[in-house]
Amino acid sequence: MPSDLVIVYHRQPYEEVVVNGKTEYRENKSPNGIVPTLKSFFGRVDKGSWVAWKEAEDPANPDFERVIEIDDQYGKYTVSRLPLTAEQVSSFYHVSSKEAFWPILHGFKERYNYDPVDWPTFREVNWAFAEAAANEAAEGAVVWVHDYNLWLVPGYLRTLRPDVKISFFHHTPFPSADMFNALPWRKEILESLLACDVVGFHIPRYVNNFVSAARSLLEVETMKREKVKPEMNAVTSALSEQSVVTELDFEGRRIRLQASPVGVDVAYIETLAASPETEEKVAQIKAEKGDTKLVLSVGRTDYTKGGIEQLESFERLLESNPNLRGTLRLMHVSVAANANMTAYQEIQEQLEALAGRINGRYGTFEYQPVALISRPVPFTDLIAYYRAAEVAWITPLADGMNLVCKEFCAARTDGDGVLVLSEFAGAAVELGAAVPTNPFSHRSMDSGILYALELPEEDRRGRMKENRAMVAQHDVRFWAEDQMQAFERNTVTSDVAAE
Repeated sequence: MPSDLVIVYHRQPYEEVVVNGKTEYRENKSPNGIVPTLKSFFGRVDKGSWVAWKEAEDPANPDFERVIEIDDQYGKYTVSRLPLTAEQVSSFYHVSSKEAFWPILHGFKERYNYDPVDWPTFREVNWAFAEAAANEAAEGAVVWVHDYNLWLVPGYLRTLRPDVKISFFHHTPFPSADMFNALPWRKEILESLLACDVVGFHIPRYVNNFVSAARSLLEVETMKREKVKPEMNAVTSALSEQSVVTELDFEGRRIRLQASPVGVDVAYIETLAASPETEEKVAQIKAEKGDTKLVLSVGRTDYTKGGIEQLESFERLLESNPNLRGTLRLMHVSVAANANMTAYQEIQEQLEALAGRINGRYGTFEYQPVALISRPVPFTDLIAYYRAAEVAWITPLADGMNLVCKEFCAARTDGDGVLVLSEFAGAAVELGAAVPTNPFSHRSMDSGILYALELPEEDRRGRMKENRAMVAQHDVRFWAEDQMQAFERNTVTSDVAAE
């Protein structure tokens, strides 16, 4: 039976576990995140499908199950799995996506290297995704494509199935035209995205950047521009915009552009935060840290996350404020995004060297200034640390959104705690009550964390109240609903235009 809704995402919507030689498909360990939210939409349609890739030694192996049926709490849906070899995965994901696209998307042109990119393989994999989606989709179905590694899917899909409605969500930043146009394949990518009915981004800045890139290469016409809503325009953010383009015309087609910030599952996080197990863990952490203040930083080992700059700031803080030595601790969680990639290995080595230097300079038998954690921390434990920390220090150099800062606010059901947030995280346009910091400025980084540590309780609680309200308003369900509503509005607009 063809599907009314097809979700195209590189990740499979479950975890594969082998038990006694038999493969079992289980729910993701953490219900918090985008995947469960996307699956929840299957309950609104008669039939739903998910398209993802799965590594296979031999894609031609007849025993490989390309299509499987899943029956879980979200209902029954089909998963169409594309068998990719290890070489294809490396080329399509690790090389093309991470070495060529990732640095450009985040504004790191000096790290950009397109020489090893195998563009034919990237096209081939994207075509396979489009073909699978076309095979699953019913007449007039909705196909929702996700993220930059599937840039070419909309264009291919429009050719294969001109009847379907296509929505695309870009989970990373979208850079300015000057930066994006460093990609040799820029026109092909833009033409594909303009084959969509709706293109979604986190914040208005990324929408306007996309429009500027499209205008630089193609004949596109702005049909509608709107004033940015106050809740998406924190004046402290370097990423704020006053107005945003919401509708384009390209070759006679109307494309709806939507800024929808991805959020977190607030209800789930608050439930975890209030559990007896979390309360016990929080009490244990507070007892262990005693009178010292705990600053918590959580992210991936990636040059975009600003981990090096943050540790350098912490070192300067201890150097210029002797009174903080012995009374302030930094728990820096930096988990490797991909341990096999040279760029990330270098960052990890620098982090370890910096943490070791700081501990060597200011540590004692009883006191260690920095705890560097390089392995994944269970989400339940993370919630407890969110609750126990005085400050969350989130300072990426560039970040499409950043959900850690939202998780921190959602977990602070006690109403206390201070969030120090980089102006260059997408979330900064929403969380105007965070203490802003510029990770490119030593003075801003150092004064921001010091200011947060000295905030009186009344100010801390006032800021957290505002941030929690915004995180609750823009939760993960708001994001999904907002994208779907944009699609529905575009459908009505297109029908009117056709008449």
